[in-house]
Amino acid sequence: MTDLETRVASPHAPLLRRAAPALLGYAAVRALGLVVLALWSAARGKSAYTLLTARWDSLWYTRVAELGYGYEVRLPNGDVHSNLAFFPLLPWLERLGHAVTPLSYADSGFAVGLLASLAAACGIFAVADRVYGPRVGIRAVLLWAVLPVGIVQSMAYSESLFTALAAWSLYALLTGRWIAAGTLAALAGLTRPVGAAAVAAIWVAGVLSFVRDRSAMRTSGAYDNEHAPARTPGVLEETRAPAHTPGAQAASHNAQNTEPSTITQAPGAPPAPAWRRALGMVIAPLGAAGYVLWVGQRTGKGLLGYLDVQAGWRNGFDGGYAFARFVVDKFTSFPSAFAGAGLIIGVALLLWLYVTGVRQRQPVELLVYTGVVLALALCASSYFGSKPRLLMPAFPVLLPLACALARLSTSRSALVTAGVAVATAVYGAFWLNGSGPP
Repeated sequence: MTDLETRVASPHAPLLRRAAPALLGYAAVRALGLVVLALWSAARGKSAYTLLTARWDSLWYTRVAELGYGYEVRLPNGDVHSNLAFFPLLPWLERLGHAVTPLSYADSGFAVGLLASLAAACGIFAVADRVYGPRVGIRAVLLWAVLPVGIVQSMAYSESLFTALAAWSLYALLTGRWIAAGTLAALAGLTRPVGAAAVAAIWVAGVLSFVRDRSAMRTSGAYDNEHAPARTPGVLEETRAPAHTPGAQAASHNAQNTEPSTITQAPGAPPAPAWRRALGMVIAPLGAAGYVLWVGQRTGKGLLGYLDVQAGWRNGFDGGYAFARFVVDKFTSFPSAFAGAGLIIGVALLLWLYVTGVRQRQPVELLVYTGVVLALALCASSYFGSKPRLLMPAFPVLLPLACALARLSTSRSALVTAGVAVATAVYGAFWLNGSGPP
């Protein structure tokens, strides 16, 4: 493992080759989760494949793929569950897979989920490798794989697809590819409402870059966006070798260089002209905005149409009031008080990890993206059992833990990861065989 890690971490190796250990480890963790799920489900007389492809949200996505929008369920309490709440990119891909292969819509959704999870793992590695180096990148991917609700990454759900698009959008942004970043963010916005996080990252990065342009113009008296180096947001003054120089690479391998790299633009890449940055900012919100406007037009309620659809599912943004009340209610009885304490500890850990990322001077792009994902997940009045999977796209919050793992020897790090992988595989099988949706 150590030799392989050193070999793929060559500063001149292609990204996919450097990511190979991370992808192999990720595939092994996910395979373990699927095997445990299959055994657990068989013992309970259930089909693991049905759990992965034909329950809860998976059914809504396949119904959109097969029949289009317009289906709704009216509940006895008056709530209206409309399939307009589900963004269209995953159903479009399911329909495409069904059209060009013998796969059913559900099979196609499962295939999309598996491929997207690998793309997400590679994107997470790319971001972490860019900021911290390959040693931390590998551990970030494995930490994402062993999340307690990691089994969702293998389901016909949209979390893996969204995380893949968001991660690669952030990587494109960190490497100065603004149009690619905007395009991927637009696709993420067609996947889930939390696409707003990727858009916010691009907009904050863009605004800060233009502010720095103006500051440079006032300082020098003239500034040419086409030729002068553009400071990328999140970039600090260079104080050490870039992450992909041989010296820094060796330091990374020895787990000594786990502070964020101060380079967020590809070495030798031309600076992004102002028009590219502006175009990336314009493209980024088109996906989410286009779908929300279409829903408003279809429902006849304009800009509020999509909010009304979400209200029918009792989804909304209340600043965390409903979630806080849910946690407090857990303390009304002794057994459930343990769950309430666990929720408080979990939220505190997330906030601590986020603050640690700030203290470690993560690029502002990552901090904005993660902050929006956390806020939308924790401060929404949605089904509380789904909050763990709603937090799954917030992968940068795992980077401080990945840095800590990178300081361990490879064997100790592998042992810790393997132990957690077994535990989360068992938990995922138990959780998915439960009565409520993930």
